[in-house]
Amino acid sequence: MRKNVFIYTYGCQMNVHDSEKMIGVLSEGGYTAVGSPGEADLIIFNTCAIRAKAEQKFFSQLGRIKSLKNKNKNLKIAVAGCVAQETKRGIFKRAPYVDLVFGPQNIGALNTLLEQNKHLFVEENPDLAENEFSTARDSSLRAWVSVMYGCNNFCSYCIVPYTRGKEISRPSSSVLAEIRDLHGRGYKEVTLLGQNVNSYRSDMNFPGLLRQIGAIGIDRVRFMTSHPRDMSPELVEAIAELPNVCEHMHLPLQSGSDRILHLMNRGYTLSDYHRKIDILRERVPGIAITGDIIVGFPGETEADYQLTLDAIRDIEYDGLFAFMYSKREGTSAYSLDNQLSEPEKTERLNNLLKIQEEITERKNSLLDGTVIEVLIEGLAENDAAFLSGRSRTNKVVILPDGGERSGEIVNVGITRTRMHSLEGIRTDRKITRSSS
Repeated sequence: MRKNVFIYTYGCQMNVHDSEKMIGVLSEGGYTAVGSPGEADLIIFNTCAIRAKAEQKFFSQLGRIKSLKNKNKNLKIAVAGCVAQETKRGIFKRAPYVDLVFGPQNIGALNTLLEQNKHLFVEENPDLAENEFSTARDSSLRAWVSVMYGCNNFCSYCIVPYTRGKEISRPSSSVLAEIRDLHGRGYKEVTLLGQNVNSYRSDMNFPGLLRQIGAIGIDRVRFMTSHPRDMSPELVEAIAELPNVCEHMHLPLQSGSDRILHLMNRGYTLSDYHRKIDILRERVPGIAITGDIIVGFPGETEADYQLTLDAIRDIEYDGLFAFMYSKREGTSAYSLDNQLSEPEKTERLNNLLKIQEEITERKNSLLDGTVIEVLIEGLAENDAAFLSGRSRTNKVVILPDGGERSGEIVNVGITRTRMHSLEGIRTDRKITRSSS
């Protein structure tokens, strides 16, 4: 008998891809994904623990789902992801109606856990990198591909090494076989995933893997996330030389203060970071650079904060993901003195975002009148007369529907720029180099 599953997914791209893997694994056990929790025989919460807000959002939704369990005693509720790995049995104490708690390394065992009515499975999986998963992908154009799992960096604010485990890289043969299969099925773009792809190590390093992937011929290759400490000249050369590696780098800075970077255990200084940005921009003209910033780290002074604002003005990111420091039990920063108040962190975040918005808007305005390459992804969200696509630099582009199909790669002349998107029309004009 077929059964239905619904998954709530919180957090990063790795969690999104993990949910795709869960659906794929469960389909082998007779489950079908459905669009609402009310239709489901199994509800899974794929959780994120990186910040308190994400954890609170999950627990709030979990509380609301209790009413469905009261109506349907056969409904199973499972908690997966980083909160599951971090909290373990504590989830049952807080929500006794939960049937199963399992960690990020245990997705492959999901059908067995359900069949055996196991309640807790958060064991380390030493064979994780060798596991091959059936994956129910959300898109037929763009695919996530895990190249490694876990993290060895132990940044002082981050819970991920404790919830995702030690770094382990997939064999290159497995990664390449997955991408060949995707290319053969018509996928246009892959994004390689890892907590720190720069530290990928199997029979080759990450630049070597990129070169092997480039030879497969898939149109676009992206990757995230990169750690500045491990970004090598060899990686920059691979990005510069490989035509299918997109001109976009997400490179988290976290703070513009060397003192705070040291307390964060980031392993580099602002000048180290600047040098790598300069090399990237020199070798890959027109590259879009995005980053992460944390404001309000314990002990961050006004002077430290101003150094971060100065860094943002100087670097001029195309886009920035900025967050308030969130206290995470189990991390070394948890017990640091001089924790900042929520109002102070909020004010610093809002001021920083305002500065970045002005930079993003100005940088996008420089693209007005240029021609860029766009991968058509489908209809625009708010107007069926328009299509939406994405540039190689990961900018959203809107254009009139001229009969183009999803997956088609076209040249678009930009006629209007906004903070979060570009508008244009299809053109036969040549691409404007060093701009898209």
